[in-house]
Amino acid sequence: MPELPDVEGFRQVLESCAKGRVVRHVDVRDAGVLHGVGVRGLRDALEGRRFGTPERHGKWLLARTGGPTLVLHFGMTGRLVCGRPEDAVEPHDRVLFTLGGNRQLRFRDQRKLQGLWLAHDDSDLDRLLGRQGPDAMAVDRADFEAVLSSRRGHLKTALTDQSALAGLGNLLADEILWRARLRPDRPARELTQEDRRRLYSEMRRTLRSAVSAGCVPPRDSWLTGHRDDPDPRCPRCGSGLRRSRMAGRGTVWCPRCQPEG
Repeated sequence: MPELPDVEGFRQVLESCAKGRVVRHVDVRDAGVLHGVGVRGLRDALEGRRFGTPERHGKWLLARTGGPTLVLHFGMTGRLVCGRPEDAVEPHDRVLFTLGGNRQLRFRDQRKLQGLWLAHDDSDLDRLLGRQGPDAMAVDRADFEAVLSSRRGHLKTALTDQSALAGLGNLLADEILWRARLRPDRPARELTQEDRRRLYSEMRRTLRSAVSAGCVPPRDSWLTGHRDDPDPRCPRCGSGLRRSRMAGRGTVWCPRCQPEG
């Protein structure tokens, strides 16, 4: 599932492909990815508009035009692809934006679990994103500590709750907690100040590396690189990794590096 680093990569695709270019034509090949707007409404709103600098908040991408804003969420399998109008159309290309300069931006999504919205003004954006917490890349340490201190339930659940902190998903949360040596099922409100500071530092460090890679990379030195092994071992201490489910998500941790208490 795309997490913050993936969506930041899509933001860069959008910026390099579309920034400053006029939308010549919108071709909706599957209206099932549109939310709150129809095919005609999307075309009327965007054709003739010029894309500005895109923004990202958590897992959401905002394609501003100086008027309406195209809002994208990639669900589990969505992505943005930049090409040319004459390129062959792929089976999962759902919406095609033909741009000036012989460019074409494509929203490609196999499972169609999220999709595209249109925000006509800031109040529309607030309705769409108003329940999102602070962005995990932008939040400062004081606000991060305040978020955790106010959350009930397990630590991993707090990290992946988009209304608490926007952008972290399953892989990132497990990786960050492993680096910070904190068990995912530890109560969020029971962390010490030192725990919270260490967790914040590891979150920032992990996000910087993952954004540079454009994903949560399955490196040998990362927990992510071993979570799907037949006999997963901790890359730090060699202990067997544990698997469980928390809030419906597969969770992996090291019982030696991430002890109780």
